[in-house]
Amino acid sequence: MESIFTKRYQVRLNEADFSGALRPVALLNHMQDSAAADSRRSGYSVAELKVRNMTWVLSRYHVRMERYPDVGETIEVRTWRSFGGGIFSLRDYEIVDSNGNLLALATSSWVIMDLASKRPVKLDKVLAELPTFDRRALHDDFAPLPKLINYSREDSFRVRMADLDQNRHVNHTVYVEWALETVPMEILDGFSLVELEVGYRAEAFYGDTLLVRTGVANLGDPAVFQHQLVDCQNGKEFTRLKTRWKQKNFTG
Repeated sequence: MESIFTKRYQVRLNEADFSGALRPVALLNHMQDSAAADSRRSGYSVAELKVRNMTWVLSRYHVRMERYPDVGETIEVRTWRSFGGGIFSLRDYEIVDSNGNLLALATSSWVIMDLASKRPVKLDKVLAELPTFDRRALHDDFAPLPKLINYSREDSFRVRMADLDQNRHVNHTVYVEWALETVPMEILDGFSLVELEVGYRAEAFYGDTLLVRTGVANLGDPAVFQHQLVDCQNGKEFTRLKTRWKQKNFTG
């Protein structure tokens, strides 16, 4: 079995933003789909793990954009398992256009969760025979993202059925979508998201209401924001994010 899995996608109209380019969350959806397809071919999909009372849970994401493709373009997502030790399985990504030019790089960290105990499982008990490819697309040791202390905006979002994944909790791309909703319009108009870091800390479920808080770390070029998602009732922290933005027509 090849270590690197590839899958092609065409950018559809409903995946584009107001400028006609692929939305960041749509890219994350393609990355999620390719990772799921790779897990299915290796026999470790969410459905197959659930039979053993386990499931995949995403812990961290780090994405760096070079260029956003336009509607109609075909992109190729390349993904592979880059490390597996202890409780963390690392998965990396390269996204290229139809000419092989780099669009994005990403790395992510996953755990396999025991559904009964809600605790991570040691990977050598589950993935002992699953190969890794010794190359990182992005080098990140996934140190904890800083906690948001001061914020200038706070919006609330109620979890809908459409926000849930196979584990019946909020899909990881939804947290990112909500966080990006709180970025000032002047940034969304004149800047492009060039780097995204996400740390997932807890699950949110149907009916929960989350507060999305955003603070400014830097308003220059690049502009940097910190984001935090918490439970509206008890302040329980679900996610921390950091986004970096450069003026449009950036070159990386």
